[in-house]
Amino acid sequence: MRAPQTGIRPQHGPDSVADLAENLLKAVVNISTSQNGGSRGERVPMPRLPEGSPFEEYFGDFFGNEERQPRAPGPGSSLGSGFVIDGKEGIIVTNNHVIVDADEITVNFSDGSARKAELVGVDTKTDLAVLKVDPEGETLTEVHFGDSDGMRIGDWVMAIGNPFGFGGSVTVGIVSARNRQIGSGPYDDYIQTDAAINRGNSGGPLFNMAGEVIGINTAIISPSGGSIGIGFAIPSNLALNVVGQLREYGETRRGWLGVRIQPVTEEIAESLGLEKAAGVLVSGIEKDGPADNGQLQAGDIIVGLDDSTITDDRQLRRLVAEAGVGKAVRLEILRKGKRETVTVTLGRLEEEENKSASKTQEKDTEQQTPLATATLLGMTIRELDEEGRGQFNLPDDLAGVLVTEVEPNSPAAEQGVQPGDVIVEIALQSVSSAQDVLDQVEELKQQGRKNALLMLSSKSGELRFVTLRMS
Repeated sequence: MRAPQTGIRPQHGPDSVADLAENLLKAVVNISTSQNGGSRGERVPMPRLPEGSPFEEYFGDFFGNEERQPRAPGPGSSLGSGFVIDGKEGIIVTNNHVIVDADEITVNFSDGSARKAELVGVDTKTDLAVLKVDPEGETLTEVHFGDSDGMRIGDWVMAIGNPFGFGGSVTVGIVSARNRQIGSGPYDDYIQTDAAINRGNSGGPLFNMAGEVIGINTAIISPSGGSIGIGFAIPSNLALNVVGQLREYGETRRGWLGVRIQPVTEEIAESLGLEKAAGVLVSGIEKDGPADNGQLQAGDIIVGLDDSTITDDRQLRRLVAEAGVGKAVRLEILRKGKRETVTVTLGRLEEEENKSASKTQEKDTEQQTPLATATLLGMTIRELDEEGRGQFNLPDDLAGVLVTEVEPNSPAAEQGVQPGDVIVEIALQSVSSAQDVLDQVEELKQQGRKNALLMLSSKSGELRFVTLRMS
C-alpha cells in the first residue's frame, strides 16, 4: 500500500558531526572550583518552582529522596562546563550556578592544561557568568554566538560538555521545543532539546549545524539525575546582551519601565470589549518611576514596543530589559478602545530593586466592625473614610471604595480579593462610593457583559486588575 503524499520531502539527519565536533572541542572547557573551608556532603536545595508547576513532581521526587538527592561538590570537584568566546582576551561563558560561592575557579582545557580564572561578572536572573583567564601569549580557540531565533523545532543541534566529569563529550539531538518556562527566573525563555545533557553539562554550549552557539545548556528534567531527553538551554539571543554587559560593566544594566503589568486574559478582554486577548495590561504606575510622567495610565494595554509587537508579559519584560538604561522607547497602547503611541525614557532596573529591598513590610492590622455597607459579587463594601483607613492602615491619598468582607467561594474570593482591598475603578471608571460600584456593575450587566473588570489597591498600595463573574 502506497503512503499518502504530504508534499513534504523526506529529510535525514547529518551523516556525521565528526568534522564539526573536531573544530569545536578545543573551545569547550571543564570548570572546577574550590571553597575555603568547604566540605563535601551538604545537600543541594530543591530549585524554587511556582506552585502548581508541572515540574514539581520530577524535582520533588529527585530532591525529596535523601539517598538520591545530590550533594554539593567539595573543594576541587568538577562542577560544569563553559566555552571560550574571545580567544585573545581569554573570555569564557558558563552558568552562574557552576561557580557560585567559589573562592577559586579553575578552567581545564581539552589539551590537559589548566588556568586560574577571574570572575568578571554574574547575572542570577539568567544564570549566566563570565570568566577571564590569562591566554599566556597565545590565542585560545573560540566559538561565536549564532541566532537562536532562527532555530526551528526539529532542527539538529549538538551539545559538548563535561557530563559526570567525562570532559569533551559530544551528543546530538534536535530542538524539541522553544520558549519553555520552568520557573527559574523572570526571563525564562528556554530552548528544549533531546540532545543528552547530564550533570556537568551546565554552562556548556549547544551548537547549530553551522558550529554557532545558539544556547547555553543549563537544566534538565530527570527523576534519576541522568538524561531522559528533556534538557533546557538559555537562548543565545537572550545571553548575548547579558554577556556583553557583564564584560563591559561587570554587572547588568537592564532597562526599567516602572509599571506593574499582567497578562490580558480572555476574561479581561471580554470585560473591556476587546476582540481578542492580546498585549499586556498596565495595572499600576510606579511612583517616581520612568512611566510616572503622565504618558501611561493604569488600564492601558501595551501592544507594541518600538518595532516589536507585544504578545505577552514575558516578552515585554525582556524587550524593556534589553533596550538599555536611558533609552526613549515608543509604546503602542490601547486606551479605552483607541490606539495611541506614547514615549517613555527607561530607568535602570537594578537601582529600583535596591530601593525595594530596603523597604519594610506592612504591618497586619486588626479588623473592626464595618459601618453602612453594600454587598455584591461576594464582597461587602463601604465608603473609604477615616475609620476605614485606620482599620486597615491605608494611606491618606488613596481614594476608592473599601472592601470589608469577602464571602468564601464567591467570585471575589476566587480572584483573591481580600478585606482591606480598595476598589479604585470598575471598567476603567473611577468609583468613590458603594453606590458608584453598584451603578457601574448594573451598567455592565445592561451592556451584556459577563465579567466586571476591577482595579484594586492592596493595603501596601499595589494596584492590580481582577475580573469578577457577574452571572
